[in-house]
Amino acid sequence: MSVIIVTAAYIATQMLSDIASLKIITFLGFSMDAGTLIYPLTFTLRDLMHKAVGKKGARLVIICAAVVNLFMAFLFWLVARLPGDLAVGPQLEFSIVLSPVWRIVIASIIAEVVSELLDTEVYHLWVNKITKRYQWMRVLVSNFVSIPIDSLIFVWGAFGGLYTQSVIWSIFCANLFLKGAVTLIGLPLIYLIKEKNT
Repeated sequence: MSVIIVTAAYIATQMLSDIASLKIITFLGFSMDAGTLIYPLTFTLRDLMHKAVGKKGARLVIICAAVVNLFMAFLFWLVARLPGDLAVGPQLEFSIVLSPVWRIVIASIIAEVVSELLDTEVYHLWVNKITKRYQWMRVLVSNFVSIPIDSLIFVWGAFGGLYTQSVIWSIFCANLFLKGAVTLIGLPLIYLIKEKNT
């Protein structure tokens, strides 16, 4: 049951963060895509999945989340292009808000797949080559490697050329800060899932 909940939460968090990333907000003095308010949870959820279903299962869920996000972007694109019911009005808001999601979704998927597969490898290396003890440390080490890579790929892929470099680096720094903070806060959650024998 816990695996189903964690998997559903992981995929939902990926989708919600891609949609929310369409808005750039100010957070603690930094420019930041609003998706970063929820996206850092994916790292903790991915660690929980790895613990519960092992390396292959975690990889599969990461790829499934990427496919679901691609389908979401395609659906938004299609709906934005379908003619609206004239009796209701032009309904331009949908296209204005959700059509730009393609670039963010592609950047997010590339960042997600690269960083979280790397995170999975580091997590797996820690568990199998270093120790199964200190579960909190495997989360810290794997996230320490993957978070900067994820943030770098995402912010430049999603916003490079759209905003000034100072805004992009501000988004990057905000991403690092928030993802690191969520990692620290979420550390105890790793103890809620039973270890799969891998």
